[in-house]
Amino acid sequence: MRSTLRRALSTALAALGVTGALVLAEPAPLAAHAAACAPSTGVTVVVDFGSLGGGVVTSCFAGDPATGLASLTGSGFTVTGTQRWGLAFVCRINGQPTAATEPCVNTPPASAYWSYWHATPGGAWTYSSLGASSYNPAIGTVEGWRFGSGQQPSITAP
Repeated sequence: MRSTLRRALSTALAALGVTGALVLAEPAPLAAHAAACAPSTGVTVVVDFGSLGGGVVTSCFAGDPATGLASLTGSGFTVTGTQRWGLAFVCRINGQPTAATEPCVNTPPASAYWSYWHATPGGAWTYSSLGASSYNPAIGTVEGWRFGSGQQPSITAP
């Protein structure tokens, strides 16, 4: 009886130790799953990293941003402009493309740049006729970005 109790206790402690190790030894934090803004609370931002080997990231700028650039940076994305034009020309979003691929000195080629789009939730994407630092998005709209040769984001505007 005593050895059975000892074995059961040992098994329970071993299971607890394994469970604790799994929790403490998770190899990397889980990716954040940001979401679109709730209706009338801000501007939803969609960034499509597909051609750079990533996925599509959706985030929310809560409130009324003054510019598309403000909605992009204010929803958690980092932005690098070009040496020549500064942030008037978005060259990198979240470090993509890398400096090895695009040095961001001048404007990138027409086949490899961040195109800028607008939509209403569930609506069609419209290519922006203004730069992100000149455009004022309305609350409840969606801003889209996709790297490549001018294609719209690969998902429907959330």
